[in-house]
Formats: sequence, C-alpha cells, structure tokens
Amino acid sequence: MGSVQPGTKVQYKNRQVRVSGDGQFIIGFGRDANLQQSFRLIHKDGSSERVNLALKPREYTIQHINGVEKKYVHPAPEVIDRIRDEAKEVGQSRQFNTVGKDFFSGFSQPVRGRITGVYGSQRFFNGEPRRPHYGLDFAAPKGEPVIAAADGIVRLADKDLYFSGGTIVIDHGLGISSSYLHLSAISVTEGETVERGQLIGEIGATGRVTGAHLDWRVNWFEVRLDPALMMR
Repeated sequence: MGSVQPGTKVQYKNRQVRVSGDGQFIIGFGRDANLQQSFRLIHKDGSSERVNLALKPREYTIQHINGVEKKYVHPAPEVIDRIRDEAKEVGQSRQFNTVGKDFFSGFSQPVRGRITGVYGSQRFFNGEPRRPHYGLDFAAPKGEPVIAAADGIVRLADKDLYFSGGTIVIDHGLGISSSYLHLSAISVTEGETVERGQLIGEIGATGRVTGAHLDWRVNWFEVRLDPALMMR
C-alpha cells in the first residue's frame, strides 16, 4: 500500500497502477515474487523516479491431504474443457480495476472457524504433489454463515464450479478482490453491492474438499495474496 501526491502516476512493470483521488495505490506481490522489486513514479511536472523495494523472504509449510476423490486429483478428459472455461471465468472476475478503495477500510474474518490451511503451503493430494495453496482455510460446520470481508461489488456468484464448488468473488477496488470457495448456499447476485459484515453465503463441502470449510482467497488482479495479512 502506498501514498503519493494526487496527480502522480504509478507504473509497475507494464501496468499503469490506478491511484485514488487522494493518492492511495496498491501493488501486490505473490508467493514466488522476486525479492527485489521496483516501481516508477511519474510526477505532474513530467519528472520521474524509480522506487526500489526489498521484500522479506518467507518459509512455507508442506500439507498432506488424503481422502480426496480421484476425480479431483485426476480429472476425466471430458471435464477438462469445463475446468478451463471456469478458470477463465474466475480470472476475468478478478480483472476489474474500479475506482473504489474499499480495501483501505479493512477486512473482517469472513467466518468463525478453526484455521486448517494457510497461504503458500505446498500441497500433496493423496500423496501426489500439486500446486501450492493460495487461500486461508477455515473449518466450520456446514451452514455456518459467511460474511463479506469488506465492502465491494459481487463479480462472480456461481453455485457449482468443478474445483471450488459454490464460489463468490467480490471486487474491492484498485484491483483487489476476495474469493469465497466451497459454499453450500449463496445469498448474493452478480453486480450486487455488499457491505463489510453482510451475509453472502454458507459454509459447505462443495467441489474438491474432504470436509466442510471455507477457502478464502485475496487477489491483486491475477496475483494471489496472503489473506491473513488483510485482517486488521
């Protein structure tokens, strides 16, 4: 999170970073980002400067999950197109670059429950290595209410995605979105404006799961961020 004089432009790699009217902006770095980063400021008088950042390294855990249904470990050929189409749909729901800056008002924990999975952990399903986990898992009984972690606009509300089951994606402005996976019920619709703390769905065990839980994720566009850093 950064702050510049209003009217200053921010560029990161090939992206023009949206800056709010009062000069606030966000840049997100993922699990495997290079520890040496930089972005450029372009001032109203036309001058520019490079800002260098040194990220802190982190260590990630290894998590073994057994009892996953075979169809989710080795999907059948006839569902591959469905999986690709759904991944594209979810990706598009995270590309909104709205002016709103709901992110800066803070995030609430979206459900009451025990944390059973953390961001960045290398996962093994039934003993086979898979991609790292990019969310924060909360174990809770099916039907437990799930709330919007922050104000925003619902960009995706689908009851039946192959891997994530009942899924909601909320746009919080400036490229930040939060996702709520494996829901058993969805209480909002796409395009709806929601407020922090509003009921949006219920805990479920839909998609690739071994029990009822919420997989909560946060993105800066396509970059997957650690949701645990958002709760403050």
